[in-house]
Parts: sequence; C-alpha cells; structure tokens
Amino acid sequence: MISFPKPDVENFFQTFGIQSFAVNPDESQLVFSTNLNGKYNLWAMDLPNTFPYPLSFHNQSCFEIKYDKKGHYLLAVIDQDGDENGQVYALHPAGGDLMPIRTHEGAQHMMLNLSDDGKRVYYTSNKDDKTFLKAYCYDLETEKEEIILHGADSATYFGSNSPNEKNFTYSKHFANTYTLAWARYEGEDVLLTPETNKQHTVSGVVFVSDTELYMITNYEADFSYLAKFNLLTKQFTKVVEIQEQDFTDIHYDKSSQSLYIVSEQGVRDHLFQVLLEDESIKEVDFPASVIEGFSISDAGNLYMNARTATRPSNLYQRKDGRWQSLTQYGVPGVKEEELIEPDVLTYPSYDGLQIEAQFFRAKEEVSNGHVILWPHGGPQAAERATFRSLFQFLVHRGYSIFAPNFRGSTGYGLAFTKMVEGDWGHGPRLDNIQGLEYLIEQGIAHRDRILLMGGSYGGYMALLLHGRHPEYFKAVVDIFGPCNLFSFVESVPEHWKPLMKQWVGDPIEDKEKLTEDSPIQYLEEMTKPMLVIQGAKDPRVVKAESDQIVQALKDKGREVEYLVLDDEGHGFSKKENEIKVYRRVLTFFDQFI
Repeated sequence: MISFPKPDVENFFQTFGIQSFAVNPDESQLVFSTNLNGKYNLWAMDLPNTFPYPLSFHNQSCFEIKYDKKGHYLLAVIDQDGDENGQVYALHPAGGDLMPIRTHEGAQHMMLNLSDDGKRVYYTSNKDDKTFLKAYCYDLETEKEEIILHGADSATYFGSNSPNEKNFTYSKHFANTYTLAWARYEGEDVLLTPETNKQHTVSGVVFVSDTELYMITNYEADFSYLAKFNLLTKQFTKVVEIQEQDFTDIHYDKSSQSLYIVSEQGVRDHLFQVLLEDESIKEVDFPASVIEGFSISDAGNLYMNARTATRPSNLYQRKDGRWQSLTQYGVPGVKEEELIEPDVLTYPSYDGLQIEAQFFRAKEEVSNGHVILWPHGGPQAAERATFRSLFQFLVHRGYSIFAPNFRGSTGYGLAFTKMVEGDWGHGPRLDNIQGLEYLIEQGIAHRDRILLMGGSYGGYMALLLHGRHPEYFKAVVDIFGPCNLFSFVESVPEHWKPLMKQWVGDPIEDKEKLTEDSPIQYLEEMTKPMLVIQGAKDPRVVKAESDQIVQALKDKGREVEYLVLDDEGHGFSKKENEIKVYRRVLTFFDQFI
C-alpha cells in the first residue's frame, strides 16, 4: 500500500484568497478577484457551472467590480503592487486586456457606481483634492466628466443614486466613530440624522424609492441599528435593532421588497432579512461565520464571500432557499475538521472592563508549549472567527495563538470602540498584558514561553509591548507597525489627516501623550530578538516607520532581522511574497522553542 506523509506547513502556504466579486444581471456569469495563479487576477464562472477560467492577467489586486446593467462590460478598480491607488478599467465579460477608463497617476479612484443605462460612471477620487476628495460623473459616450460633489471639512465620499438618478447620497468621514450622511435632494443637502452634539456613524444608505432611504446608524445608541429617512417629510425613524449586535451592512432586494442586514456580534456575523411591508425581521442562516462581501441578484438570489476560522474565503449562492458553495477553497491535504477552531474567552482587564478573545490551542500531540500573542490591526477593527493560514500553520506546528479584542475593537458598541481614540498606548496595551496574566493564572500559558507578533496597529502594539513589557516575551515580530506616532500622523494619506487628531492625537496639544505612547522612546528596553517586515509601497504605514526602528535598534547593537518586500504595500497580495514572509516568521520563532 502507498503511505502518504502527514501534511506539513507547506500545505498551508497554498491556500487562496478572494478579494471582490460581482454577478452579471442574468446570473449567467460571476467574476471574482482571486490568486489562483499566485497573483490576483479576475476569474469567472459561467453559472450554474462553477469551474473558473481566467479573464485578466494584470497580476494586481482588485478592490471593486461592477457589471453594466445589460452585462455588456464590467468595471474594475485595480492598484499597482499594493500602493492602493486604484484605477478604473473596463473589461469585456469574455476577458482580455484591461481598458483604462479613469486613471490618474498617484491618485485613488473608489466608490464606483454605474447608471442603469450603462452610460455614466460615478466615483470618488483624490486626484483634484487629496484631503477632502471630490465625486465625479464620467460620460462613457461623450468622454466628458463633471464634478458633482466637492469635499469639505473631511474626506467626502459619493454614496449612491436615487432610482431616477436625479438625487444622490454622500458621507463625510470625520473619524471612524463619527461619520455623517446627507442626501442631495432637489439641489438641497439634507442631513439624514437629526442634529446632535453626540458623535455617531451612518453607513450603508440605500434608496428604496426616490424619496425614501434606509440606513445603518448608531445615532443616540451604543450599537448600530436600522433606520429610515423620508426626503419629503424630512422624518428620521428608528426601525429595528438587535440587542448587543452592531449592524454593519445593508442591501436592498427589490424583488422581495426587503432589506438584508449583516450584523457583527463579537467574533461572528449574523444575517437578517427585513420585510419593508411591515418592517418585520427574521434571521437567515448562512454557511460561514464572517461575511466579507454580499450581493443580491435582480431575481432575489443571494451571493456572498464568507469564511470561517477553519475555511478560507469562499463564494456562496443562495437560490430557492438553499445555499450552495461555488468555490471549494481549503488547505490542500488537510481536512477542515483537522484545523483548529478557536476557544472564545472573556477576561477582566486592569479596570474591570470585560475583554473577549480567541485562543487557538495547539493539539496536545504537537504542542511546543509556546503561546503567540497577536494584537490585531486597526485598531478600530477586531479579530474575527476567520481563517488565517498564518494562524493555522503555526498552530499545526505546535504554537498556540492568543488574539484579544482589546478596547477600541469593533463589534462591542460605539463606546468600546471609542476607547482607543487618543489612547493608542495605555488602555489597549494593558488589556493585552492582562490577557497574558489571565492565561498564566489559568494555566493556559507559561510565563517563560510567550512570543509576540502583530501587523499594522498590531505591529505598533508589538513594538510598544516589547519596549514597555519585555519581560513577557522571548522574541517579537513586527509587520509594518508604526514606531513613532509623530512621524506616523504626518505620513499617512492626506485624506486621513483630518481625522488624526481625534484618532491618535495632536502633535502639539498632545505632545506628552504621543511621546509616551511612541515605541521608539523605549529602545533601551527592547532587548529581545526581533523580526521586522515591511512593504516598500505601503501608503498607510510608510517604509520610513520600519526603517527608523530597525536602524535605531541596530545602532544599539540589538539583534534585529529586516525583510522588505519591494512589490507590496500594506499586506501581501502575491502568493510568493506571502510564502516568503510566513516561512521567515516560522524559521524565526522556531529558534526560541
């Protein structure tokens, strides 16, 4: 008999991802951005067949895909090597070369919308205003373009058109926890929530008629709910809420006169349907734990990109009340039941605040006894019950992983999310430390067997924890983390800068706090071996952030490895780079077990 070896970590490197997708109007074709050939390209399925075939060969990330209503063409927003400067291209549904539609070197194009007749493209860009942005309408027939919205006060984004295309919605992003929305109705700018001094958010605004809108908001509430607004009467009405759940996404199904709502509750999502006739709500089961993309066909069929902790991103279709998996992405050679489902833990922090966390526990037969602390990025985000090949292959190799949703995380209410604003380095830092103390007290972790790794804000936290609490860690991995809050607030994209004062702090008014919370202030205490990873084209945490911490540590004779990826930005869009990074992380940590 043939005897096959047990799967090794190499298998985990060969998982694929899905970035975005779209379904054409008659549901005969689905197009999605995936890295089946090692780099992201557009692939398609001719439904009901699910065998994918390539459409494009650009080898770059795609953030948005839109079909023309008649299915004659599709539009895609594609960047270059992770620079996040998405350009608008057209592609024939049969595939071929990408045709530039709206491009501008060094500028971003986003929030794509198409007119029903397929003749006009609406989008937001920073090409003429890097700070506040502008919205445009481009006529594909005449090739003429007009500015339809001038940004002001903060980054301003086009939303969507009314059915008659005479009116539209837009939003202003003052902070991650303070976003307001307006409708441009008959030439008047109408605020969609009542005037108040209390900060709140509005998102996902959809027209269900030319005068009636539904939206997600936490106006006068801690958790987001469904509300509606009548443009004729200027009346705002709260419609429905689910206790302790944050509504995050909304889609209108004209065929059934209903709304589909995605909600976030801790580490998992829920899906609901709201009937507009009586505004009743019912939960809809779906075959995953977190929804990353959602679409409704004209016939009322549902499509989603979703994943679980043990299953990578996959595309699903719900037709005649039944779900079907359109893709079968997994870990080659590893059954899903062999992967690790995280335990969900709750522990009290230093001030009694309850913190939820996930713990990926290595199986006893392979465990090396070491725990990796993973502070998530954002920081106003959360570690969800989603597949990370990085997590699963490290757990397979014997490491356990602890991922707390410290204060500032989303999914636990507006007040909880606001706790990180102006306090990047105190409360969240101690939440992480108290989490480690909880694991040690419970006998889950050993004080001398803890490692540290994080990316983005998680990389910042890894650096800060290394500098403030080095006694906890044997080694540290920082993946594109800011090291100096003063240089960070000056180097972010221009349209981020209006929100930096509330989010991080003011370099002059909050000089003492930003100094205290900058990891570069604690070089003397950073004595543990480090691995620093950075994308050269990162527009969010620029390479200079990693350069300065690496050089400063080397000047002190510290042990630090530095890996720079020349063709990546804030993440890893190319499989060969992802594999290179993961191998390096594994080799680095294996030195200390």
